[in-house]
Amino acid sequence: MDKINYYLVSLEELKEVKGRPSMLLHACCGPCSTFPLTFLCPHFDVTIYYNNSNIFPEQEYSRRLEELKKFLEYFKRDYGYNVKLIIPKYDNKEYNQFLSQYEGEKEGGERCFACYEKRMAEAYQFAEDNGYQYFSTVMTVSRQKNSQKLNEIGKKLEKLHPNTKYFYSDFKKNKGQDKVSEMRKFYNLYAQQYCGCYLSYREYLVREENKKNKELLENQNKQEKI
Repeated sequence: MDKINYYLVSLEELKEVKGRPSMLLHACCGPCSTFPLTFLCPHFDVTIYYNNSNIFPEQEYSRRLEELKKFLEYFKRDYGYNVKLIIPKYDNKEYNQFLSQYEGEKEGGERCFACYEKRMAEAYQFAEDNGYQYFSTVMTVSRQKNSQKLNEIGKKLEKLHPNTKYFYSDFKKNKGQDKVSEMRKFYNLYAQQYCGCYLSYREYLVREENKKNKELLENQNKQEKI
C-alpha cells in the first residue's frame, strides 16, 4: 500500500478553511507543540488538550505539562496567539492497566498504535462534545511516531464524530522536525528522553545502563593500552 503524503493533504485542506474555525489539538508536550502551532494558528482558533495519562512517572507528566504552559506564554508573547489549554484528569494507574496487555510488544508497533488511538479517541470525543469544528494531534511531528498510522486513526475516528472534522497532518515534513529543534533550543524547553509510558521508561533505563556499561568498558580498554 502506497504511503500518503499527509503534508500535501494538509496544505490542500487549508485552502478550504474559511475564517479561523475552532480546533482541539491533542498535544503531548511543549517541544512537539512548537512548530505545529506556528503552522495551525494562522488558520484555526486552537485549544490544546493535554490528554496524556500514559506518561510515567507523575513527576515526568507534570514536568512536560509545565514546559507546555511555559511555551504557550512565550508563544502568546512572540506570535500573538492566545492558545487555551485544557487538562483532563491524570490517571496513570488505569492507563497502565490498559497498556499491560502490550508488554510483549516493542516500541513503535502495536503497543504505541493502541496508545495513540486511546488518547486520540478520548480527545476527539471531548472535541465533539464541546462543539469544536476540527480535531488534530501534534504527534505527527515526531520522527519516532508513525504519521501514516496516526492519520489512519484520525480518519477512523472522524467517522465516529461527524460534527468534528479531522485535520490530516505530517508536521515533520518540509523540515518541520528541524523547526521543532530550533524552537526548543531557542525557548530552552525540556527535551524528554523517552516517549512516555512505563514500558518506554523501562526501556530507556535499560538503554542508559547499556550506554554506561559500554563507556566503562571503553575507558578500561583505553587504560589497558596506556
